[in-house]
Amino acid sequence: MSSNPDPSSPAARGAPPSEYETDEDSPAQRPGFFARFFGAETSGTDPDDEVLPDDPSTPQTLGPRLPGISNLRRMRVEDVAIPRAEITSVASDTNLPDLVQVFRDSGLTRLPVYDGTLDEPIGLVHLKDIALSYGFNGGDEPFILSESLRPVLYVPPSMPIGVLLTKMQADRIHMALVIDEYGGVDGLLTIEDLIEQVIGEIEDEHDIEEAQPWIKEEDGAFLALARAPLDEFESEIGLDLVDEEEEEEVDTLGGLVFLLTGRVPARGEVVPHPSGVEFEVIDADPRRIKRLRVRLPSEAAE
Repeated sequence: MSSNPDPSSPAARGAPPSEYETDEDSPAQRPGFFARFFGAETSGTDPDDEVLPDDPSTPQTLGPRLPGISNLRRMRVEDVAIPRAEITSVASDTNLPDLVQVFRDSGLTRLPVYDGTLDEPIGLVHLKDIALSYGFNGGDEPFILSESLRPVLYVPPSMPIGVLLTKMQADRIHMALVIDEYGGVDGLLTIEDLIEQVIGEIEDEHDIEEAQPWIKEEDGAFLALARAPLDEFESEIGLDLVDEEEEEEVDTLGGLVFLLTGRVPARGEVVPHPSGVEFEVIDADPRRIKRLRVRLPSEAAE
């Protein structure tokens, strides 16, 4: 039997083994729920099997994906992961007060930890481990973040989310980093992100309601997040903002503005569209656009 490490494990990427990787954390021999579920499911017939995107005879335009068990087969990691620009992470030399502040500001319970840059991840830190080991006032124990790390999975963007969900359950690791072809970090997702593709949005008592992708103002303009889905916004305003060739290049309003300018526009800049629509950059930093105000031509606004 081969002794090569799992390519998705920290050891395969040169990360040091975590103190949490003990026999107690080894996956049980009995297959997990999702492994048993998939095994049972594949033995029967499923109407969705006829519309899998891997079938070369099947049209690729499946439309918006609603929650459902078929998403575990037809969706890939890249369809679910949050982009690199939105990942909240901490450096391995972060002190306890700064770490606690990041937990407070983000509202997250798990954070990826990197050595130098995010492209060199070494594990994740869990809020519960910090609270139980050190408390939030520091205590008397010296704080060393690297001693509190748990392992994190490393997965390619093309992995089916059903496969990843089964692996997360078996390995008892609830966070994965998406690794691109050059070994850099391209995104992040958790086990909750995957389960939501089956049963819909999961919200607990600590979740803060996410802002709507856009709101319509009294003058007929729209105040929109740059990550608002472009196809949904086109349906809202009744205008086509991209042609068939450009549809493959952009998915969001911010991506459309990048396409129009060829650069990251500055805050306050107004970017005109050939249709007469104007995009005003309300909030941006040197790397990305955050919010836009979209003004429609008078006939479209009416």
